[in-house]
Amino acid sequence: MRIARYTTGEDPAYGIVTGEAGEEVLLPLKGDPLYVGLVPSGEAPVPLDDARLLAPVIPRSKVVGIGRNYAEHARELGHEVPAEPLMFLVPNTAVCGPGDPVVLPRGAQEIHYEGELAVVIGKICKDVRAEAAMECVWGYTCANDVSARDWQRSDGQWARAKGFDTSCPLGPWIETELDPAGLRIRTRLDGEVVQDGVTSDMIHGVAALVAYASSAFTLLPGDVILTGTPAGVGPVAAGQRVEVEIDGIGTLSNPFVRR
Repeated sequence: MRIARYTTGEDPAYGIVTGEAGEEVLLPLKGDPLYVGLVPSGEAPVPLDDARLLAPVIPRSKVVGIGRNYAEHARELGHEVPAEPLMFLVPNTAVCGPGDPVVLPRGAQEIHYEGELAVVIGKICKDVRAEAAMECVWGYTCANDVSARDWQRSDGQWARAKGFDTSCPLGPWIETELDPAGLRIRTRLDGEVVQDGVTSDMIHGVAALVAYASSAFTLLPGDVILTGTPAGVGPVAAGQRVEVEIDGIGTLSNPFVRR
């Protein structure tokens, strides 16, 4: 099931995306389904073309990033593969939605795209075992973990480099019925494929990541885990567009601008 957050010019709303490709409609829901469940609002369906999609979730608490979770990506940046998941935190103010511009930050010159599978947490979990971790997952969406490489190197940690405003596009919606194993992830820069990977190449799978993150942080409904990026990362400049496409979910597309 695909759950979208959208607007038709009024307050943000939630809806179930249904229909054939090119003819999709939104079935409006009453409130945030993470908290009130899938309750129809009784309003008329909204053609998808008449709505503007927003980030499908704004984490109430945090985005947990995972670094170097694909061996080839670690090698392309000259890093060793970590023995355990390498975690970092991203503020929820970094989140933006499909079609929103990613604003390149002043002072940073080396910005990279990173297409990723994002996991959306559905219920409170702490110290969950890997065998039970999938019970805490609500669904999945596409992410672009935009990174300022020069800030990564100069700062010695990743808060500014991966947490600046608009650095975490999410979308186009949340897919709640999906097996995250073996999904193809493709990133396109101005229409050209620059990343082409598969989630089965992750060093640590979704269940292991949820369990590991919950051992350090209490995960709350709406929290997001970025699962790492395949090889092929590279620079993106103002005026370019990055698309992240994941099988079974859809495509997240964002222009990059400098202000």
